[in-house]
Amino acid sequence: MRKFTFKAAALVVALGTMSAASAAINLHGEAGEEYTNLSASFGANEPGLTFNGNWAHSDNDGDVAGLGMGINMPLGPVLFTLGGKALYLNPKSSDEGYAVAVGGGAQVPLGDFITVFGEYYYSPDSLSSGVDDYVEANAGVRLRVIKSMYVEAGYRYIDMAGKDGHRDNTLADGGYAGFNFTF
Repeated sequence: MRKFTFKAAALVVALGTMSAASAAINLHGEAGEEYTNLSASFGANEPGLTFNGNWAHSDNDGDVAGLGMGINMPLGPVLFTLGGKALYLNPKSSDEGYAVAVGGGAQVPLGDFITVFGEYYYSPDSLSSGVDDYVEANAGVRLRVIKSMYVEAGYRYIDMAGKDGHRDNTLADGGYAGFNFTF
């Protein structure tokens, strides 16, 4: 039984590595009124496994850093993503901790140059420490400038609900402008 479990785990890791090795790399940056978000992803716009990492910062409310994994599934022109993130939380007015958030999103191309997208991730108190819950959501529109460069505008919300009498730390709650480079 252990040999089977080890072989199955090795197969999943190997498939994930091959998928990430052949996938496009996206570098993303965005700035809102009071926050910054930087990320990198592998395979974010293609069917199959996708991997990502990000760092969000607010001078007023703290930092969040995360690593995520998901699976992209096309349904007609729409690309749906289901996945999860392991997050390090460093709220300004509470104890640092972690969260394991689950969620997903969708991307809908509107022709060759415009894509609308949205995503939502949530971690309840039972999957987080230092906060009551963690919520991350964003929606926007992406415009292709050249083959490997996109500009985007959207709305992002990132909140770490206070626990044990600490205040909520809302890292992002508003519009942003951003860019994507694809390699």
